[in-house]
Amino acid sequence: MKINKNYLNLQPSYLFSTIAKKVAEYKEKNPQANIIRLGIGDVTLPLAKTVVAALKNASEEMGHAETFKGYGEEQGYEFLRTAIQKHYEKKNVSLDTDEIFISDGAKSDLGNILDIFDKDNTVLIPDPVYPVYVDTNIMAGRTIKFMNANMQNSFLPMPEEGMTADIIYLCSPNNPTGAVYTKEQLKTWVDFALKQNAVILFDSAYEAFITDEKLPTSIYQIDGAKKCAIEFCSFSKTAGFTGTRCGYTVVPKTLVFEDTQLNKFWLRRQTTKFNGVPYIIQRGAEAVFSDEGWKEIKENIQYYLDNAKIITDAMKKANINYVGGENSPYIWLECPNGMKSWEFFEFLLEKANVVGTPGAGFGENGEGFFRLTAFGNRENIIEAVDRILKCLK
Repeated sequence: MKINKNYLNLQPSYLFSTIAKKVAEYKEKNPQANIIRLGIGDVTLPLAKTVVAALKNASEEMGHAETFKGYGEEQGYEFLRTAIQKHYEKKNVSLDTDEIFISDGAKSDLGNILDIFDKDNTVLIPDPVYPVYVDTNIMAGRTIKFMNANMQNSFLPMPEEGMTADIIYLCSPNNPTGAVYTKEQLKTWVDFALKQNAVILFDSAYEAFITDEKLPTSIYQIDGAKKCAIEFCSFSKTAGFTGTRCGYTVVPKTLVFEDTQLNKFWLRRQTTKFNGVPYIIQRGAEAVFSDEGWKEIKENIQYYLDNAKIITDAMKKANINYVGGENSPYIWLECPNGMKSWEFFEFLLEKANVVGTPGAGFGENGEGFFRLTAFGNRENIIEAVDRILKCLK
């Protein structure tokens, strides 16, 4: 028996596990500290009332023989896939329901999708980046190339002369930087992928935070994208499902490589390795797209965006460079006074009792930067900002 030695190439600990450990150690030494966490991107508002009602009704159904559900439909229940299909229609994107696959979250599918690709494919990933993109490819032993995201390109890297790739990761609105691609920029990426005969793995987990109507909320709003892109989305941040778990992946049937539909490959993979999302959860997810449900969801999202504005106003007041905070729940700021990312982490933890995420944990280009999230309650956001401004003085 031999182990998969690619795991030895990973960092010893997942970024957020390391942060949790450091905070726990500090709390043990300082038990009276009132720590405010603006690090991990977990939501704080409760589920929308319409969603909760749907979850309750579905739970009740499971207690009666005539409405009980066992194994569900392989790609997800038709009622949820139809609701998602109609959601895309509002974006002027036409999809067949069998191009939509229900999952337990975007993070799972972003890693699992790699099953359908050869290990010899070269992967192009932005830096800084959501760690899952990198780690899952290291686990598989793929060759990874990084494209530089920095202040000069507003943390939105574009194709460059001589750049090549088979698999391209894009995330918009971006995690961790909060930057958002325009339609013109995404069109450049789509054209590049088509020319390279490459596939784009497009993470749109934060699309519901885009309020600027000129910005795309799906890569399929770009001509040609259905021939080169797979889109991943999640109810986690859209509807507060971080503890409920549901997402979806779109694999167009026009996505054909080596005379093979990737849609068929993904269906085969999912039916073999995944038994689906619980019926109760899918009913809750369906309610997200109801008129009343969507109204409640947008109110929650606006609450987080208002939190983000409180943070960005503070950054302006402190003369700190940043991106994000508009059309995104993340604020990506430049550490003051040339501080390193982990140095600033320790500074805020000790001086302000505020936890953020060191940019270095997202890649080499993240060094010297720091991520704050707007996923807190208003009182904590205001208090955290006040503490940060005081200690920065």
